[in-house]
Amino acid sequence: MMAPSTRKLPLLYLGCAVVRPHMSPLFYQFLHVFSIIMLTGFTLYVAANPQKHSKRKMMIVTGVFSLLALVAGSALVTKLYSSFPGKGWLQGWVIAKIVIWLLLSAMAGMAYRKSKSLVVSAVVLLAAAGVYMVYLRPF
Repeated sequence: MMAPSTRKLPLLYLGCAVVRPHMSPLFYQFLHVFSIIMLTGFTLYVAANPQKHSKRKMMIVTGVFSLLALVAGSALVTKLYSSFPGKGWLQGWVIAKIVIWLLLSAMAGMAYRKSKSLVVSAVVLLAAAGVYMVYLRPF
């Protein structure tokens, strides 16, 4: 019989995959963009066909993608601006992106109560405003 291993496990151990604590900002950027695309897609799907029997499932799915977008975006801002004092969370475009995220997350629930054209146009405008804030950073 072999003695148990005295080797220490890595910081984060998930099943058989080891997650390193120092992830690349590119990973967070991919996760953030992917979750925003999925959130927008599911919101537009709900607006196109608001079936009452799938409301709970769609709210769960959009909520998970919304939370994933927030966590990945927060990690990305922290990774990119942690060494610059006075930058990061206090920049105007970051605050605007948080407000846009909040409004985009609310659109999935509003798709069941408001008209289809209002929700679709609001989602498109919010997504365009989010992309504008990231790439041009007007304030």
